[in-house]
Amino acid sequence: MKVILSENVSNLGNMGATVNVSDGYARNYLIPRKLAVQADSGSARQIEHELRLIRRREEKQRAALMEVAKQVEALTVEIKARAGEDDRIFGSITNANVADRLKELGVDVDRKNVALDDPIKALGIFTVPVRLGSGIEANVKVWVTKEEAE
Repeated sequence: MKVILSENVSNLGNMGATVNVSDGYARNYLIPRKLAVQADSGSARQIEHELRLIRRREEKQRAALMEVAKQVEALTVEIKARAGEDDRIFGSITNANVADRLKELGVDVDRKNVALDDPIKALGIFTVPVRLGSGIEANVKVWVTKEEAE
């Protein structure tokens, strides 16, 4: 069955692409979740209209994500950690820690979207990329500072 994707679907295609998928996959998964519309469902004019709506929605979403990216770029995240000698911290700072701290600062980001290659294991200043979607990525500065002993 030929369908036009109304959202980006991983391992299948991007928004607006016309793809050929099995009937069951289209009827049971893509169409009920509004991820695609059937290409044979109407006239070519209706399909073009659907594509225009999809592109307009994508542009609005992209503009909103750009605003969030500006907010994230302006933030500086400070995480306090217990540290020993040579500025090595006990444990590590992971993407979940960065995502939680961003949430406290008012930016709701899933931990999977914080692209931290390796956990941070030392004190210092780090630049951490945050993937927001639609190919938009923002960098947030993370300051790992020593926790003062009580």
